[in-house]
Amino acid sequence: MTAPLPPRFLNNRTAPHIGTMVLLTGMSALAMNIFLPSLPGMTAYFHTDYRVLQLSVALFFLFNACLQVVIGPISDSRGRRPVILWGIALFLLATLGCIYAPTAEAFLAFRMCQAVVAVAMVLTRAAVRDMYSQDEAASRIGYVTMGMAVVPMLGPAVGGILDGLFGWQANFWLLFLFGLFGFGLAYFDFGETAKKSGKSMAAQFREYPVLLRSPRFWGYALAAAFSSGSFYAYLGGAPYVGSEVYGLDPEWLGIYFGAPAVGFFTGNFITARLARRLGVNRMVLWGALLIAFGIGLSMIVMVLGLGSAESFFGFMVFVGLGNGLTIANATAGAMSVRPHLAGSASGLSGAIMMGGGAGLSALAGALLTPGSGAMPILWIMFLTAIACVLSILLVIQREKRLQVDGGLL
Repeated sequence: MTAPLPPRFLNNRTAPHIGTMVLLTGMSALAMNIFLPSLPGMTAYFHTDYRVLQLSVALFFLFNACLQVVIGPISDSRGRRPVILWGIALFLLATLGCIYAPTAEAFLAFRMCQAVVAVAMVLTRAAVRDMYSQDEAASRIGYVTMGMAVVPMLGPAVGGILDGLFGWQANFWLLFLFGLFGFGLAYFDFGETAKKSGKSMAAQFREYPVLLRSPRFWGYALAAAFSSGSFYAYLGGAPYVGSEVYGLDPEWLGIYFGAPAVGFFTGNFITARLARRLGVNRMVLWGALLIAFGIGLSMIVMVLGLGSAESFFGFMVFVGLGNGLTIANATAGAMSVRPHLAGSASGLSGAIMMGGGAGLSALAGALLTPGSGAMPILWIMFLTAIACVLSILLVIQREKRLQVDGGLL
């Protein structure tokens, strides 16, 4: 593949500037969580049950996962630039639908459509892999995600404040304005990074078995899925724990809710600095162990009867820190199994990650009932961290075998 031209800011004939990729990825992350402190109030607004509105998290992840399966191959075939522009435009329309939704059912429908913003996350990562080698890509993705971590760190806090001042719709107006800015930035700065395959969509999808037959791809994809699964379970259950178990109002819930993002920022900074030196496998393993350690400590505190809002949310910093080490590195690894299928690999691994997130988010919401406390969500998060450890150990074992056998996958 011909290497894309070096980035020149606001020149859409060169590769995108790292600042553009940070902001586009941040837009995708903000859409996931800015409105979460508003869920209890939205439940009253739509005259429905909390579990119905909590589906706005699970359905978003599920539809996001389905879209990522097709986003990657389309971008490999047609290029990254047109796909990301169309995706952001559709996100803007879906956001307006959320704002003016007359019923909870209509809101959930438009919320699912908002998941098209997945193009921003999938294609910024694919663009990085287009431009750099595996370990260098992990480092660059770390920088992109480190900057992006600021957005979800502030998002729930800002969302809680906006809800208190103007109502829940203000969160979606902020998303709409962010989307407009993102579209303009992508139009003027996001140059093409991929050599278009020119294959039909059917031919492009026939490339998927190459990835699906690879134990290394599955190991990386599942490591990313289980690691992020601990965070998605948190997204699905933490609003309930904060508001119903610990009695936090939306403003304080928004502030507490951002705790994992502090660790996520730090973890991605470590990835950016050390991935090239230590390699992606070691970084993923350390990240998974950190998540299990932090959640294990939180569970011990709960069992001892010392649990509080501060301990529950405080230990979530370890979840963010671990995810900062695992996701960028596991994603770079998955896209490196077959570099010419970087878009497809990014989309498929992202779909696995989001699909698992949808299930875990819904499970967390279902298991949290009056009187259950926070332990159900902590158990889910701890078990997914252990599964992440096992997944990356599979990759490490497979690579040792390949060094002996001289295999490719």
